[in-house]
Amino acid sequence: MDFKFSQSLNLSYFLSKRLRHNTDDSFSSIIHKIAVASIAIGLAASIVSFLVMQGFQSAVKNKIYAFSNHLLITKFTMNNAVEEQPFNFKIALQENPERFPFIKSVQEYSHKAGLIKTDKEVLGIIFKGVGKSFNQVAFADNIIAGRFIHFNDSGYSKEVLLSKVIANKIEAKVGDDIILHFFQNPPRFRKLKVVGLYETNLSDYFDGKVLIGDLRMVQQLNGWKQNEAGGLEVGINLNYFDAFTLWKNELIRPSQMESDTLFFEEEETSGAFDFDRAALGEAKKLIGDSMDYDLNIESVRDKYIQVFEWLDLVKRQVKILLGIILVVISVNMISVILILVMERIPMVGVLKALGASASTIRSIFIYNGMNLIAKGLLWGNAIGLGICWLQDQFKIMKLNPHDYYVSYVPIEWSILTVVALNFLIFITVTLVLILPTRFITKISPVKAIRFD
Repeated sequence: MDFKFSQSLNLSYFLSKRLRHNTDDSFSSIIHKIAVASIAIGLAASIVSFLVMQGFQSAVKNKIYAFSNHLLITKFTMNNAVEEQPFNFKIALQENPERFPFIKSVQEYSHKAGLIKTDKEVLGIIFKGVGKSFNQVAFADNIIAGRFIHFNDSGYSKEVLLSKVIANKIEAKVGDDIILHFFQNPPRFRKLKVVGLYETNLSDYFDGKVLIGDLRMVQQLNGWKQNEAGGLEVGINLNYFDAFTLWKNELIRPSQMESDTLFFEEEETSGAFDFDRAALGEAKKLIGDSMDYDLNIESVRDKYIQVFEWLDLVKRQVKILLGIILVVISVNMISVILILVMERIPMVGVLKALGASASTIRSIFIYNGMNLIAKGLLWGNAIGLGICWLQDQFKIMKLNPHDYYVSYVPIEWSILTVVALNFLIFITVTLVLILPTRFITKISPVKAIRFD
């Protein structure tokens, strides 16, 4: 039985090769080229779309995480004031770091409202005080002029980092002195030196209102102790968590988590598994279990939910595009195989008359279709990866950074994504080939031999 099956496969493959070699100058040759072109264009569009989408998401997320990290810990309060309530930031995260191997960094911060007054402009701002623990390496890509502030060994630094947006409004540049007025009783002001300019293009959240300076100045203005701050920013190593375990936990979460959300809310889910969201949720739960009840922990995804929802919308649109591409390619391949079968009906009749089974004859056209798919995938990879390489190297396609948060179309290389797209298209279209070849079982040998 195995021998007969092997013979059938060898015959189908042999005849498929002969058909391909005999179609160089026929109508089938044009059909073959159309099929290969549709698959190549579809795969190329999928590769470009997914690598751009992933690059776009990473670029925007990295800007937010560089400014605020992944999780925020603050003193629990019922008001919505800009300035936080102080607390002793020497909590378990810093005192016992071995308990939290998934944490990359912990940095204290505080905000204070104020305004910049010049001869021509009065501008409301938020002064963000940071300490020596601030991750300057991650933030370095956002600095477009000058440098980051230097922290003094004693006393607070009188240096400040402005955004490009604010600098343009008050007509300031690196090296200038500015005067900040702070809202408190009695009102106070400080003369500070601009040592650098930053730009994240997230004007609604950072660039349009936030200055960066020394946390110790906020402590001195507010009368806080050296170990007090308005909050902690926690950086998480997302790769520490296992995707399968997180996905499994999400399946049993609804009833189990109700009692764990008293002091911090779980993020709303749309039903689809998102690794970053799940990893941050797990980290938030583990850290929350170690905190005092008067502290609140919040994900940056929650704080800037509009940005992350927009990124999720982009991701859904790319998935919809992939679905449309698969449908178009599948319809094209069905049409191609039907045309090839109709063109070879006399051959089908002869093979049936000689005793070939329907499955053997169907395999001939399935092999032919798989060959077209393979050629299409080869060209699609070359075109798609080539376009991405050109964009990654030369930044050909530009964007308006005020609308898209980045100045050019970003690319994030992912071999896994490319392989998955190739596999998905190959398997889907190969399975679709079974539909048109079922037409062969209904062909009568006598009518097929006489067919013209």
